[in-house]
Amino acid sequence: MQRRTFLTVTLLAATGVPARAATRGGTLVYGRQTDCIYLDPVHTAQNADIWVSLNLYDTLTQPTNDGKGVAPGLASSWEVSQDGKAMTFRLRPNLKFADGSPLTADDVKWSLERAANKATGGQFQFLLASITGVDAAGDGTVTLHLSHPDPAMLQALATFNAGIVPSKLIMAEPGATLDDKSKSFAQHPVGSGPFTLKSWGRNSEMVLTRNPHYWKQGADGQPLPYLDSVRYVIVPDDATRILKLKAGEIDAAEFIPYSRVAELKADPRLNMVLFPAAQVNYFTLNNRPTLKDGTKNPLNDVRVRQALNHATDKEALIQVVTYGIGTPEQSFMPMSTPLSYGTGPLYPYDMNKAKALLAQSEWAKGFEITLYTIAGNADDVAKATALQQMWAPLGVRLKVQQMESATRLAHYNGADFQMLTSLWTNDINDPNEIASLFCYYPTIQNRHSGWDDPVIDKLFEDSQQELDPARRAAQYKEIQERHFAAAPIIYGYEVPYPVAMAKKVKDFVQIPLGNNLFAGTYLSP
Repeated sequence: MQRRTFLTVTLLAATGVPARAATRGGTLVYGRQTDCIYLDPVHTAQNADIWVSLNLYDTLTQPTNDGKGVAPGLASSWEVSQDGKAMTFRLRPNLKFADGSPLTADDVKWSLERAANKATGGQFQFLLASITGVDAAGDGTVTLHLSHPDPAMLQALATFNAGIVPSKLIMAEPGATLDDKSKSFAQHPVGSGPFTLKSWGRNSEMVLTRNPHYWKQGADGQPLPYLDSVRYVIVPDDATRILKLKAGEIDAAEFIPYSRVAELKADPRLNMVLFPAAQVNYFTLNNRPTLKDGTKNPLNDVRVRQALNHATDKEALIQVVTYGIGTPEQSFMPMSTPLSYGTGPLYPYDMNKAKALLAQSEWAKGFEITLYTIAGNADDVAKATALQQMWAPLGVRLKVQQMESATRLAHYNGADFQMLTSLWTNDINDPNEIASLFCYYPTIQNRHSGWDDPVIDKLFEDSQQELDPARRAAQYKEIQERHFAAAPIIYGYEVPYPVAMAKKVKDFVQIPLGNNLFAGTYLSP
């Protein structure tokens, strides 16, 4: 009999709880910019969905608070086979979903096979695509079989779409297809995370209450979370959200405009925090020859895209929008991402070079671009106003159209746009997620832009199973260099997450990957 050799990894559970005594109970009222659309792991796509779902569903592994590694989640330990094509996880004993039903190895198998299947795994299926099957054993062990060694799998298992769901509840939902059943389940989800959904008034408010069966314990030896509930209040307008915070109607507010950061820092009643972020702000461009309405699209010409990048003064944009808080992009990915590559700010401001590039194209006399922004978003207004002024010397007329977030998302998903304000936050500490969405055409046509580079497609496919660090770094370096040259987006800047909170809110955490962690949050008396 041939013995299989395993590399064993056993880690201590990170509690993520405060060192000082925490007060139990109470409701935290959190002001959100945008409501959720779906609350099922494989159907989440926008940050508003992702950041809530991570409080409802748990995963085999969890990201560490610095966003750089993984810690045990539902799995207390794991082993990776010597050939890298099998991963065996040991589940914690007596795990339960929020409704009190047992969370079993069969639920893990069903959840991960659904998420890894191209037909059922949704937009982020590619993160788990190397999983060919999952074995579940009665002793609480789960073995993942991979088509090839996957250097990002442990990170991928800590992402939102790898959330474990109760398979029996989903299959009991109405609907002719699994997709129908999953979307029905998403209206009243049940997971094993620290909270469970109590109520949801669309575009108004959502209430999460503590999951009495959550496995993780606090500093007092009792199960987390400390809070009884989190009430999300949807306030799309930035100024109104801040007014409500100052008036004490809400306890915390996300997406604070950078223009208001200094003001809120000076308010003795508030705690204005800039959480480190693996986030980039940029502008999505439609690179197709024609738009949905048949109009010829100047952004199909690489010289036009390069000209617009050189005409965009990133340092000025940073001052206008972030009041000096941001830093210029050096890559399409955040520079905190492993294997990111950059030698300095991309496309330094050079109006003469911009004019020369545009003169080489058929658009030398100028043209009009329509930019879709989010209604009520102060930062979007600042970005649009700055670009209008910067691009005017080129003869480029920027037409700005504000839209409610869900409407704009529908235009984006349907590739029915010319230009969008955009931001991206890494969900895993590996370059494969952002590269797949920004550079690998088969995923979602490179952020629905229509731009494609077959050389990059091949490089990305090779990188997905490359275990040699030096070779993988070389692959990603070339991917980024080819992206820079093609300029399929308008490069912008990196920024932290601005969250303002009343002083009574303690130990709320937003990690660099964006996850809002309320499990260890509490309200002081």
